Amino acid sequence: MNITAYDLAQRFVGIKEVAGVASNLQILAMLRLDGDWPANDEVPWCSAFVNYVAWLLRLPRSKSLTARSWLAVGVPVPMNDAEPGFDVVVMSRGTGQPGATNLDAPGHVGFFAGYDGNYVVVLGGNQGDSVSVALFAQSRILGIRRLWEE
Repeated sequence: MNITAYDLAQRFVGIKEVAGVASNLQILAMLRLDGDWPANDEVPWCSAFVNYVAWLLRLPRSKSLTARSWLAVGVPVPMNDAEPGFDVVVMSRGTGQPGATNLDAPGHVGFFAGYDGNYVVVLGGNQGDSVSVALFAQSRILGIRRLWEE
C-alpha cells in the first residue's frame, strides 16, 4: 500500500492551537523538528506541518519554518498538472506581496487538494489555527512543487 503525503496529512485534520499559555504538544513537535524554537504554538506553523508530514514519509523537505522556503524543494509543476496527493502549493500572504523570487516574504504552504472555480483547495496547518482544508484565491499561488515522482 502506498500512502501519499496528502493521505497522511488528512490524519491530522482537527489538530488545533491551544489559546493562552498552554500549547498543543503535537504542533510544538512539528515546530521544533528543525530547531529549538518557538516557545508556543501561536506562531505561523504551516511550513512546520508540511515539513513534519514530509519527514514522516522521508520525502524532501525545506527544513525551514518559512512557507516560501518550499519554492526551493522538489520540482516545479504547472498549475494545470498539479495532482492531489503529490504536490504542495505555495502562496503569498495577502495582497501587495513580492513575487516568488523573494523566499523571505510572508506566505502560506499546504498540500494541494484540487481546484474549486477560482480557488485552490489546500489541506494545511495553521488554517484557522488548525489543520484543515481551506480555499484560497488561485491568484495567490506562487508555485506548485512535486516532492517525489509518481
